[in-house]
Amino acid sequence: MMDPLSIGLVAGTVLAALGTAALAGLKGWNAWLELKRLELTHSFADGHLPPAGNRIELADLRERVRKLEAIAAGIDL
Repeated sequence: MMDPLSIGLVAGTVLAALGTAALAGLKGWNAWLELKRLELTHSFADGHLPPAGNRIELADLRERVRKLEAIAAGIDL
């Protein structure tokens, strides 16, 4: 049989471990929520713009079309 001091020590250790695990879980939960908030605000902010690579390709295509139209119209660039 365990004496009261040992029981108190084990109970205190268990409570401290449980508190530490709960604190770590809450910090992880808050970090996950913040990540989801950032993902949502990022997707809404850049939702109307295509990715940068596509914008560059689109600008190149527009330049080519402009040059082809100039050639078709007989204008020398």
